[in-house]
Amino acid sequence: MYTLLSGLYKYVFQKDEYCILILGLDNAGKTYYAECHGVIYVIDSTDEDRLSESKQAFEKMVMSEALDGVPILVLANKQDVETCLSIPDIKTAFSDCTSKIGRRDCLTQACSALTGKGVREGIEWMVKCVVRNVHRPPRQRDIT
Repeated sequence: MYTLLSGLYKYVFQKDEYCILILGLDNAGKTYYAECHGVIYVIDSTDEDRLSESKQAFEKMVMSEALDGVPILVLANKQDVETCLSIPDIKTAFSDCTSKIGRRDCLTQACSALTGKGVREGIEWMVKCVVRNVHRPPRQRDIT
């Protein structure tokens, strides 16, 4: 009887844990690849001078075997600035990375960290992708 109750208790109170990595330039993230369930890659849409550097970092990250099959959310930040690069401009700059992304889920989302516009939509998309990704099941955390 104890085993049955213990199992039921663990089932009811067990929580799934997911790890999302936030990466970008200037030493944001870049570790814990093997443990993550999703990647959020942030691009500064106003810094056209560093776009090629950002693309190189993105390419290196995408090619990591530890991230194979992990969904990627690309947040094009600072879209509230009038002179920012548009989503089509960013997609064009990163177009030769498409084949390296493969069949994993990937979304480029316009956002502004300052105003919050687009952030919620991106996070909601990531949560859906992470939960349905059968290649990286959640870690089980027993809260007993």
